[in-house]
Amino acid sequence: MARAAIAQKVAQDIESASWIREMFEKGIRLKQEHGADNVFDLSLGNPNAVPPIAFFDALETVARERSSQKHRYMPNAGYPETRSAIARFLSREYELDFSSDGVIVTCGAAGAMNVTLRSICDPGDEVIVLSPFFPEYRFYIEQANATPVFVDTDEQFQPDCAKIEAAITSETRAIIVNSPNNPTGAIYAEATLRALGELLSRFDRDDRPLYLICDDPYKRILFDAPHCASAVQFYDRSILCSSYSKDLSIAGERLGYIGLPSAIPQRALLAGAMTMLNRTLGFVNAPAVTQRTIERCADAMCDISAYRANRDRLCTALREFGYDLMVPGGAMFAFPKTPTDDVAFTELLVQERVLVVPGRGFGRAGHVRVSFAVEPAVIEGSLPGFQAAMKKARG
Repeated sequence: MARAAIAQKVAQDIESASWIREMFEKGIRLKQEHGADNVFDLSLGNPNAVPPIAFFDALETVARERSSQKHRYMPNAGYPETRSAIARFLSREYELDFSSDGVIVTCGAAGAMNVTLRSICDPGDEVIVLSPFFPEYRFYIEQANATPVFVDTDEQFQPDCAKIEAAITSETRAIIVNSPNNPTGAIYAEATLRALGELLSRFDRDDRPLYLICDDPYKRILFDAPHCASAVQFYDRSILCSSYSKDLSIAGERLGYIGLPSAIPQRALLAGAMTMLNRTLGFVNAPAVTQRTIERCADAMCDISAYRANRDRLCTALREFGYDLMVPGGAMFAFPKTPTDDVAFTELLVQERVLVVPGRGFGRAGHVRVSFAVEPAVIEGSLPGFQAAMKKARG
């Protein structure tokens, strides 16, 4: 029997991940036809805030260190000085105890998630994912030989503890929590996260640990509050996966980390497994230059005022046009309902040269994800198209 050029599973994954790719390809065609300035692409979550001065100052300092030793392999968990700086930042940000031996520096939050899932999952394990969700979660889980179990959040995109409890089985190994959320921008309520921690504690056993994985790269991208709670604060067996991609706006530098709070059981065993997998999954170590830069600015923050202004302009206009949407409290996305099928409505927007992503690509049909991590002119230019598409949909 003839074999395909690529693995069957990969071919299936390419097909199922087609929504964002399809919008990207449509964007290329539209820009060729109409010119880049006449196409309004709000489909990608690509941070475009200016990194803080502290980052550039640190980068200049590192660039002046003319030493070949500082560009060689280092411990697979990262430079000790970088891990210490991140641990100090995490201890302040989460008001929990973190130490350097509980920090593993990774290639972005994606690297952190892959290392974490491979560290804890055996074949047949289940990982609960709250819907809507970042689509890559499914691939990360399946690549760890586990099975994703999708549980809907409520109409305000808050976790439903009753539904989560109903989804827990003897095979449940972990639940992933992402707040502020991609794609909705929802911030999970502190009371809900506390209840979730209490729920998981009832099912957690020493001979069958149940982990809570906090995917927290948007934690400091907040618009209406100075601080938001994190699930890691309410459950001891929590693993923090995050990065500097959003709060420093350096997504291309691929600097993430795993944080194991000091209270987590068997922390040394987990850290050892994660350090080995950081190497054997092919990441080896996070980039040396960026690690040494972060060591000097681990608690810095980019200016998110442009995101806030874009959010306010976009959401105010969409509501005026008749869109039903929850104003996002954080992250860089809005997730309005569509008046018709989300794929059909996305096509109406394409006709207006506005690019968004159908909600079914994130596990919640009947919505579209709109990124406001774009230049203000893109937001402004997209508004007539949003208005025209709504009028067309309503007949």
